[in-house]
Amino acid sequence: MAQWIDSDDLLNHAVNMMGKGSTLAVDTEFIRTNTFYPKLALIQISDGNEFWLVDVPAINNFSSLKQLLESHSITTIFHACAEDLEVLEHALNIVPSNIFDTQIAAGIVNRGFSMGYARLVEQVFDLELDKHATRSDWLARPLTEQQVAYAKEDVAYLHKLYDLLSGELVDQERGEWFIEECAAALEAASARKESDDYFRRVKGAWRLNTQSLTVLKCLCQWREEKARLKDRPRGHVVKDTVLLEISKRLPLSIRQLSDIGDLYSGQIRRYGTEIIDLIESTDADSSIASLPKPLNSVQNDLFKAMRSNLNLVAEAEKIPKEFLANKKELEAIARMSVEGCFKLPHRLSHGWRAKFVKPLLARVINSGDEI
Repeated sequence: MAQWIDSDDLLNHAVNMMGKGSTLAVDTEFIRTNTFYPKLALIQISDGNEFWLVDVPAINNFSSLKQLLESHSITTIFHACAEDLEVLEHALNIVPSNIFDTQIAAGIVNRGFSMGYARLVEQVFDLELDKHATRSDWLARPLTEQQVAYAKEDVAYLHKLYDLLSGELVDQERGEWFIEECAAALEAASARKESDDYFRRVKGAWRLNTQSLTVLKCLCQWREEKARLKDRPRGHVVKDTVLLEISKRLPLSIRQLSDIGDLYSGQIRRYGTEIIDLIESTDADSSIASLPKPLNSVQNDLFKAMRSNLNLVAEAEKIPKEFLANKKELEAIARMSVEGCFKLPHRLSHGWRAKFVKPLLARVINSGDEI
Protein backbone atom coordinates (compact mmCIF):
# COMPACT_ATOMS: atom_id res chain seq x y z
CA MET A 1 0.00 0.00 0.00
CA ALA A 2 1.45 3.36 -1.04
CA GLN A 3 1.03 6.33 1.30
CA TRP A 4 -0.33 9.44 -0.40
CA ILE A 5 1.53 12.57 0.80
CA ASP A 6 -0.37 15.79 0.12
CA SER A 7 0.50 18.19 2.94
CA ASP A 8 3.59 19.65 4.59
CA ASP A 9 2.88 17.79 7.84
CA LEU A 10 2.47 14.46 6.08
CA LEU A 11 5.69 15.04 4.14
CA ASN A 12 7.67 15.86 7.29
CA HIS A 13 6.34 12.74 9.00
CA ALA A 14 7.17 10.61 5.92
CA VAL A 15 10.70 12.04 5.74
CA ASN A 16 11.28 10.97 9.36
CA MET A 17 10.33 7.42 8.34
CA MET A 18 12.40 7.51 5.14
CA GLY A 19 15.52 8.64 6.99
CA LYS A 20 15.75 5.50 9.12
CA GLY A 21 17.51 3.58 6.34
CA SER A 22 20.55 4.26 4.15
CA THR A 23 19.00 3.80 0.69
CA LEU A 24 15.95 5.30 -1.02
CA ALA A 25 14.55 4.46 -4.43
CA VAL A 26 13.32 7.59 -6.21
CA ASP A 27 11.42 8.31 -9.41
CA THR A 28 9.45 11.29 -10.72
CA GLU A 29 6.46 11.90 -12.95
CA PHE A 30 6.22 15.19 -14.79
CA ILE A 31 4.62 16.88 -17.79
CA ARG A 32 6.68 18.53 -20.51
CA THR A 33 4.56 18.75 -23.63
CA ASN A 34 3.92 22.46 -24.19
CA THR A 35 6.42 24.05 -21.82
CA PHE A 36 10.16 24.70 -21.76
CA TYR A 37 10.48 23.65 -18.14
CA PRO A 38 9.17 20.31 -16.86
CA LYS A 39 6.20 20.49 -14.48
CA LEU A 40 6.82 18.10 -11.60
CA ALA A 41 3.65 16.27 -10.59
CA LEU A 42 4.70 13.35 -8.40
CA ILE A 43 7.72 11.97 -6.57
CA GLN A 44 7.73 8.24 -5.81
CA ILE A 45 9.96 7.10 -2.96
CA SER A 46 10.53 3.70 -1.39
CA ASP A 47 12.84 2.42 1.34
CA GLY A 48 12.48 -1.12 0.03
CA ASN A 49 9.44 -1.87 2.18
CA GLU A 50 7.27 1.25 2.38
CA PHE A 51 6.10 3.41 -0.52
CA TRP A 52 5.36 7.13 -0.51
CA LEU A 53 3.74 9.07 -3.36
CA VAL A 54 4.45 12.78 -2.89
CA ASP A 55 1.79 15.01 -4.45
CA VAL A 56 4.08 17.88 -5.45
CA PRO A 57 1.44 20.56 -6.32
CA ALA A 58 -0.23 20.10 -2.90
CA ILE A 59 2.91 20.78 -0.85
CA ASN A 60 4.51 24.14 -0.04
CA ASN A 61 7.65 23.30 1.92
CA PHE A 62 10.09 20.66 0.68
CA SER A 63 13.00 21.59 2.95
CA SER A 64 12.86 18.33 4.93
CA LEU A 65 12.92 16.23 1.75
CA LYS A 66 15.75 18.35 0.33
CA GLN A 67 17.81 17.83 3.46
CA LEU A 68 17.22 14.08 3.33
CA LEU A 69 17.98 13.51 -0.36
CA GLU A 70 21.05 15.75 -0.23
CA SER A 71 22.42 13.96 2.84
CA HIS A 72 25.69 12.10 2.24
CA SER A 73 24.39 9.28 4.45
CA ILE A 74 21.62 8.43 1.97
CA THR A 75 22.11 6.64 -1.36
CA THR A 76 19.36 7.51 -3.83
CA ILE A 77 18.62 4.77 -6.36
CA PHE A 78 17.39 5.91 -9.77
CA HIS A 79 17.02 4.31 -13.16
CA ALA A 80 18.20 6.62 -15.96
CA CYS A 81 18.53 9.54 -13.58
CA ALA A 82 19.20 12.47 -15.96
CA GLU A 83 15.62 13.74 -16.35
CA ASP A 84 14.73 13.02 -12.72
CA LEU A 85 17.70 15.08 -11.53
CA GLU A 86 16.86 17.90 -13.93
CA VAL A 87 13.25 18.18 -12.78
CA LEU A 88 14.10 17.85 -9.07
CA GLU A 89 16.67 20.61 -9.31
CA HIS A 90 14.51 22.95 -11.38
CA ALA A 91 11.26 22.47 -9.48
CA LEU A 92 12.49 22.02 -5.91
CA ASN A 93 16.20 22.91 -5.88
CA ILE A 94 16.96 19.37 -4.73
CA VAL A 95 20.30 17.89 -5.87
CA PRO A 96 20.78 14.37 -4.43
CA SER A 97 24.32 13.70 -3.19
CA ASN A 98 24.93 9.96 -3.52
CA ILE A 99 23.38 8.39 -6.61
CA PHE A 100 23.21 4.81 -7.82
CA ASP A 101 21.86 4.59 -11.37
CA THR A 102 20.67 1.07 -12.17
CA GLN A 103 20.71 1.74 -15.92
CA ILE A 104 24.42 2.61 -15.84
CA ALA A 105 25.19 -0.32 -13.54
CA ALA A 106 23.34 -2.75 -15.83
CA GLY A 107 25.44 -1.54 -18.75
CA ILE A 108 28.74 -1.82 -16.88
CA VAL A 109 28.05 -5.46 -15.90
CA ASN A 110 27.04 -6.20 -19.51
CA ARG A 111 23.32 -6.73 -19.01
CA GLY A 112 22.55 -4.25 -21.76
CA PHE A 113 23.43 -0.68 -22.71
CA SER A 114 20.86 2.05 -21.96
CA MET A 115 18.24 -0.52 -21.03
CA GLY A 116 14.82 0.74 -19.97
CA TYR A 117 13.50 0.02 -16.49
CA ALA A 118 10.65 -2.27 -17.59
CA ARG A 119 12.93 -4.28 -19.85
CA LEU A 120 15.56 -4.67 -17.12
CA VAL A 121 12.94 -5.81 -14.60
CA GLU A 122 11.66 -8.33 -17.13
CA GLN A 123 15.18 -9.59 -17.86
CA VAL A 124 16.18 -9.93 -14.21
CA PHE A 125 12.93 -10.94 -12.50
CA ASP A 126 10.89 -12.31 -15.43
CA LEU A 127 8.12 -9.82 -14.66
CA GLU A 128 6.26 -7.75 -17.24
CA LEU A 129 5.30 -4.27 -16.03
CA ASP A 130 2.20 -2.43 -17.22
CA LYS A 131 3.44 0.74 -18.96
CA HIS A 132 0.09 2.05 -20.24
CA ALA A 133 0.06 4.98 -17.82
CA THR A 134 3.41 6.36 -19.01
CA ARG A 135 1.95 9.21 -21.09
CA SER A 136 -1.05 9.94 -18.89
CA ASP A 137 -1.82 13.31 -17.29
CA TRP A 138 0.14 13.21 -14.05
CA LEU A 139 -1.09 16.63 -12.98
CA ALA A 140 -4.75 15.53 -12.95
CA ARG A 141 -6.23 14.74 -9.55
CA PRO A 142 -7.21 12.29 -8.32
CA LEU A 143 -4.85 9.84 -9.98
CA THR A 144 -6.45 6.72 -11.41
CA GLU A 145 -5.83 3.33 -9.85
CA GLN A 146 -3.75 2.45 -12.91
CA GLN A 147 -1.57 5.54 -12.42
CA VAL A 148 -1.03 4.78 -8.74
CA ALA A 149 -0.08 1.18 -9.52
CA TYR A 150 2.30 2.34 -12.27
CA ALA A 151 3.90 4.95 -10.00
CA LYS A 152 4.49 2.40 -7.28
CA GLU A 153 5.97 -0.16 -9.70
CA ASP A 154 8.50 2.41 -10.91
CA VAL A 155 10.32 2.21 -7.58
CA ALA A 156 9.19 -1.25 -6.44
CA TYR A 157 12.15 -3.15 -7.88
CA LEU A 158 14.94 -0.58 -7.59
CA HIS A 159 16.24 -1.86 -4.25
CA LYS A 160 16.40 -5.43 -5.54
CA LEU A 161 18.19 -4.22 -8.67
CA TYR A 162 20.56 -2.21 -6.49
CA ASP A 163 21.46 -5.26 -4.42
CA LEU A 164 21.92 -7.47 -7.48
CA LEU A 165 23.89 -5.00 -9.58
CA SER A 166 26.08 -3.88 -6.67
CA GLY A 167 27.11 -7.50 -6.19
CA GLU A 168 27.83 -7.97 -9.88
CA LEU A 169 29.95 -4.82 -9.97
CA VAL A 170 32.04 -6.23 -7.11
CA ASP A 171 32.26 -9.70 -8.66
CA GLN A 172 33.41 -8.27 -12.00
CA GLU A 173 35.73 -5.74 -10.30
CA ARG A 174 34.06 -2.88 -12.13
CA GLY A 175 33.09 -0.70 -9.20
CA GLU A 176 35.52 2.03 -10.23
CA TRP A 177 34.17 1.90 -13.76
CA PHE A 178 30.68 2.49 -12.42
CA ILE A 179 31.75 5.46 -10.31
CA GLU A 180 33.48 7.00 -13.31
CA GLU A 181 30.46 6.50 -15.57
CA CYS A 182 28.05 7.93 -13.00
CA ALA A 183 30.23 11.04 -12.65
CA ALA A 184 30.36 11.41 -16.43
CA ALA A 185 26.57 11.02 -16.71
CA LEU A 186 26.00 13.71 -14.10
CA GLU A 187 28.46 16.02 -15.86
CA ALA A 188 26.70 15.43 -19.19
CA ALA A 189 23.30 16.10 -17.60
CA SER A 190 24.62 19.36 -16.19
CA ALA A 191 26.14 20.34 -19.56
CA ARG A 192 22.77 19.91 -21.28
CA LYS A 193 21.50 22.90 -19.31
CA GLU A 194 24.05 25.10 -21.10
CA SER A 195 22.71 26.56 -24.33
CA ASP A 196 25.60 28.64 -25.71
CA ASP A 197 26.59 25.91 -28.16
CA TYR A 198 23.08 24.84 -29.15
CA PHE A 199 23.70 26.10 -32.70
CA ARG A 200 26.19 23.26 -33.18
CA ARG A 201 23.33 20.77 -32.78
CA VAL A 202 21.25 22.25 -35.60
CA LYS A 203 21.14 19.75 -38.45
CA GLY A 204 22.86 21.07 -41.57
CA ALA A 205 24.64 23.93 -39.79
CA TRP A 206 28.00 22.65 -41.09
CA ARG A 207 27.09 24.04 -44.52
CA LEU A 208 27.05 27.66 -43.28
CA ASN A 209 29.85 30.17 -43.81
CA THR A 210 31.28 32.16 -40.91
CA GLN A 211 28.79 35.03 -41.17
CA SER A 212 25.78 32.73 -41.33
CA LEU A 213 27.09 30.51 -38.55
CA THR A 214 27.55 33.57 -36.33
CA VAL A 215 23.97 34.64 -37.05
CA LEU A 216 22.72 31.13 -36.28
CA LYS A 217 24.49 31.17 -32.93
CA CYS A 218 22.93 34.54 -32.07
CA LEU A 219 19.48 33.41 -33.24
CA CYS A 220 19.69 30.29 -31.08
CA GLN A 221 20.65 32.37 -28.05
CA TRP A 222 17.83 34.82 -28.78
CA ARG A 223 15.30 31.98 -29.07
CA GLU A 224 16.59 30.40 -25.86
CA GLU A 225 15.80 33.58 -23.97
CA LYS A 226 12.31 33.72 -25.49
CA ALA A 227 11.60 30.06 -24.74
CA ARG A 228 12.69 30.35 -21.12
CA LEU A 229 10.84 33.64 -20.59
CA LYS A 230 7.60 32.32 -22.11
CA ASP A 231 8.10 28.79 -20.74
CA ARG A 232 7.50 27.33 -24.20
CA PRO A 233 9.43 24.65 -26.12
CA ARG A 234 12.11 26.04 -28.41
CA GLY A 235 10.29 24.77 -31.49
CA HIS A 236 7.12 26.60 -30.45
CA VAL A 237 9.01 29.89 -30.62
CA VAL A 238 10.79 29.19 -33.92
CA LYS A 239 11.86 25.80 -35.33
CA ASP A 240 15.50 24.82 -35.83
CA THR A 241 14.91 24.45 -39.57
CA VAL A 242 13.61 28.01 -39.79
CA LEU A 243 16.57 29.44 -37.87
CA LEU A 244 18.88 27.57 -40.23
CA GLU A 245 17.11 28.96 -43.30
CA ILE A 246 17.16 32.51 -41.91
CA SER A 247 20.90 32.14 -41.31
CA LYS A 248 21.43 30.98 -44.90
CA ARG A 249 19.43 33.76 -46.53
CA LEU A 250 20.16 36.59 -44.05
CA PRO A 251 16.94 38.51 -44.83
CA LEU A 252 17.02 42.25 -44.17
CA SER A 253 13.32 43.06 -44.56
CA ILE A 254 9.95 41.72 -43.42
CA ARG A 255 9.14 40.87 -47.04
CA GLN A 256 12.28 38.74 -47.39
CA LEU A 257 11.54 37.12 -44.03
CA SER A 258 8.02 36.26 -45.25
CA ASP A 259 9.50 34.16 -48.07
CA ILE A 260 10.88 31.64 -45.60
CA GLY A 261 8.74 28.53 -45.30
CA ASP A 262 7.45 27.38 -41.90
CA LEU A 263 7.84 30.89 -40.50
CA TYR A 264 4.24 31.80 -39.76
CA SER A 265 2.68 35.23 -40.03
CA GLY A 266 2.12 35.37 -36.27
CA GLN A 267 5.80 34.69 -35.64
CA ILE A 268 6.77 37.38 -38.14
CA ARG A 269 4.49 39.90 -36.40
CA ARG A 270 5.92 39.03 -32.98
CA TYR A 271 9.57 38.55 -33.82
CA GLY A 272 10.24 39.85 -37.35
CA THR A 273 11.74 43.19 -36.39
CA GLU A 274 13.88 41.61 -33.65
CA ILE A 275 15.25 39.00 -36.07
CA ILE A 276 16.13 41.57 -38.73
CA ASP A 277 17.77 43.85 -36.16
CA LEU A 278 19.80 40.89 -34.90
CA ILE A 279 20.98 40.01 -38.41
CA GLU A 280 21.94 43.62 -39.16
CA SER A 281 23.88 44.01 -35.92
CA THR A 282 25.79 40.71 -36.08
CA ASP A 283 29.32 40.75 -37.47
CA ALA A 284 31.06 37.56 -38.54
CA ASP A 285 32.91 35.99 -35.61
CA SER A 286 36.05 34.33 -36.96
CA SER A 287 36.67 32.70 -33.58
CA ILE A 288 33.71 30.37 -34.15
CA ALA A 289 35.19 27.13 -35.42
CA SER A 290 33.54 25.71 -38.53
CA LEU A 291 31.41 22.66 -37.87
CA PRO A 292 32.63 19.23 -38.98
CA LYS A 293 31.47 18.05 -42.38
CA PRO A 294 30.21 14.50 -42.98
CA LEU A 295 33.04 11.98 -43.32
CA ASN A 296 34.57 11.52 -46.76
CA SER A 297 35.23 8.02 -48.08
CA VAL A 298 38.75 7.73 -46.59
CA GLN A 299 37.61 8.97 -43.21
CA ASN A 300 34.57 6.71 -43.31
CA ASP A 301 36.73 3.66 -44.00
CA LEU A 302 38.88 4.50 -40.98
CA PHE A 303 35.78 5.07 -38.86
CA LYS A 304 34.41 1.65 -39.80
CA ALA A 305 37.74 -0.03 -39.07
CA MET A 306 37.96 1.55 -35.62
CA ARG A 307 34.39 0.66 -34.77
CA SER A 308 34.76 -2.91 -35.99
CA ASN A 309 37.90 -3.50 -33.93
CA LEU A 310 36.36 -1.89 -30.84
CA ASN A 311 33.36 -4.19 -31.20
CA LEU A 312 35.69 -7.20 -31.13
CA VAL A 313 37.35 -5.94 -27.95
CA ALA A 314 33.97 -5.24 -26.35
CA GLU A 315 32.79 -8.75 -27.13
CA ALA A 316 35.97 -10.34 -25.81
CA GLU A 317 35.95 -8.29 -22.59
CA LYS A 318 32.17 -8.54 -22.10
CA ILE A 319 31.71 -4.78 -22.20
CA PRO A 320 28.81 -3.12 -24.04
CA LYS A 321 30.42 -1.73 -27.19
CA GLU A 322 28.70 1.62 -26.67
CA PHE A 323 30.70 2.18 -23.48
CA LEU A 324 34.08 2.07 -25.22
CA ALA A 325 33.57 4.95 -27.66
CA ASN A 326 30.60 6.66 -29.25
CA LYS A 327 30.00 7.56 -32.88
CA LYS A 328 30.78 11.25 -32.41
CA GLU A 329 34.16 10.48 -30.85
CA LEU A 330 35.16 8.01 -33.56
CA GLU A 331 34.13 10.42 -36.32
CA ALA A 332 36.28 13.17 -34.76
CA ILE A 333 39.24 10.78 -34.52
CA ALA A 334 38.80 9.74 -38.16
CA ARG A 335 38.81 13.36 -39.33
CA MET A 336 41.90 14.30 -37.34
CA SER A 337 43.83 11.15 -38.23
CA VAL A 338 43.35 11.57 -41.98
CA GLU A 339 44.32 15.24 -41.71
CA GLY A 340 47.46 14.31 -39.75
CA CYS A 341 46.36 16.19 -36.64
CA PHE A 342 45.24 13.81 -33.95
CA LYS A 343 44.47 13.79 -30.26
CA LEU A 344 42.34 11.35 -28.33
CA PRO A 345 39.44 12.86 -26.36
CA HIS A 346 40.13 12.90 -22.62
CA ARG A 347 37.38 10.35 -21.98
CA LEU A 348 39.17 7.79 -24.16
CA SER A 349 42.72 8.50 -23.04
CA HIS A 350 42.07 8.43 -19.29
CA GLY A 351 40.12 6.29 -16.90
CA TRP A 352 39.07 2.66 -17.15
CA ARG A 353 38.51 2.50 -20.91
CA ALA A 354 41.95 3.86 -21.86
CA LYS A 355 43.71 0.48 -21.61
CA PHE A 356 41.28 -0.98 -24.13
CA VAL A 357 40.93 1.96 -26.49
CA LYS A 358 44.36 3.62 -26.73
CA PRO A 359 46.48 0.70 -28.01
CA LEU A 360 43.73 -0.52 -30.33
CA LEU A 361 43.24 2.83 -32.05
CA ALA A 362 46.99 3.24 -32.32
CA ARG A 363 47.15 0.02 -34.33
CA VAL A 364 44.13 0.83 -36.49
CA ILE A 365 45.39 4.20 -37.62
CA ASN A 366 48.85 2.68 -38.25
CA SER A 367 50.62 4.96 -35.84
CA GLY A 368 53.70 3.60 -34.16
CA ASP A 369 53.49 6.21 -31.44
CA GLU A 370 51.51 6.02 -28.23
CA ILE A 371 48.28 8.00 -28.55
